[in-house]
Amino acid sequence: MNRIAAIKSARVIRVLLMLGVALVLGGCTKGMSDLRSWVAQEKAKKGAPIEPLPVIKTFETFKYDDQNRRDPFSPSTAELQTNSATNGPRPDANRAKQPLEMFALDSLKMVGTVGSGAGMEVLIKDPGGVIHRVHVNEYMGQNYGHVTAISEDHIDLVELVSNGNGGWMERPASIALDANR
Repeated sequence: MNRIAAIKSARVIRVLLMLGVALVLGGCTKGMSDLRSWVAQEKAKKGAPIEPLPVIKTFETFKYDDQNRRDPFSPSTAELQTNSATNGPRPDANRAKQPLEMFALDSLKMVGTVGSGAGMEVLIKDPGGVIHRVHVNEYMGQNYGHVTAISEDHIDLVELVSNGNGGWMERPASIALDANR
């Protein structure tokens, strides 16, 4: 008897399910008329006016007839003489390069100090993870960075960079203690 009741209840569930599907499908087709009327109204509306294209201005041509005069973008002979490579600072070509001079200054990290006072050394970590001891008057960085001062939280350097006229100029730089170490 239980099996017969289960079969009857399954049939009733199927009938109710089919009836529900029919009602849902019937409800979907009823609301299309108001959607179609709204779409037709939107299509009938006029769009915003398009702005006209801007008028292209024609530029006056200019002929440069002063080829024999000095180029305003190149240095004058007076500037070249005052900024020549013989005047002012310049790198020492005879000095042997130190290990930290093969790395860019921004790739080096200060990880600590050893000692105190005038004998203080700074610990510098290179991109390969090797830690170097650096003293005042040593060199580091690719721009001839000369260590001028060491403190517990930073190191001061003076770099030599090209001034663009064949000479060199000094540029201060520093590396702060890396908090992440």
